[in-house]
Amino acid sequence: MKKIIFTLLFLVTIASSYTYGKTYSKSVDKHNEDIKLVTIITNLGEIKLKLFVKEAPETTKNFISYANEGKYNGTIFHRVIQNFMIQGGGHLPDMSEITTNAPIINESSNNLSNKKGTIAMARTSEPNSATSQFFINLKNNDFLDKEKSPDGYGYCVFGEVIEGIEIVENIGNVSTGNKGYFSDVPQETIVIEKVTIDE
Repeated sequence: MKKIIFTLLFLVTIASSYTYGKTYSKSVDKHNEDIKLVTIITNLGEIKLKLFVKEAPETTKNFISYANEGKYNGTIFHRVIQNFMIQGGGHLPDMSEITTNAPIINESSNNLSNKKGTIAMARTSEPNSATSQFFINLKNNDFLDKEKSPDGYGYCVFGEVIEGIEIVENIGNVSTGNKGYFSDVPQETIVIEKVTIDE
């Protein structure tokens, strides 16, 4: 069984908490071809994102493809680490894995940083292994950037939250535990009901 393991636990203790700044602009030009708006609809509320098409073309194309194919529907945020990140997009409530497309190239050299509220691709220890899973940073995690990452590759940021950061924070504060061989699993099931592309 294929395992998508986001091997960053040893880095969680790095860096202290940052103050959340007003870095999210709600005034977004929907006709800007370099930006795509999407909404992650969860059972706890909606999270609206802007995706950076110009800076991460293959990654945004991949994310949009999964959304349009409905593959995110019914998946969960299966891994939550307080004051670090929330991860989802690859497992169903019973922790079974969804069918994924081919892995994509790691576009972490795009100079986008893993700041609070940004969305990035999860992967295995292989740099170019990202498929469907993503994570949203709960704090500034710039040690995940290519320039500072221990493996020299880092994790590709491809968008940021523009509305619903409080939903992200609420998810980040849920109680977690073990489920099978999975750790940091929310005890309350947090379902991604649908991901919509907002034209």
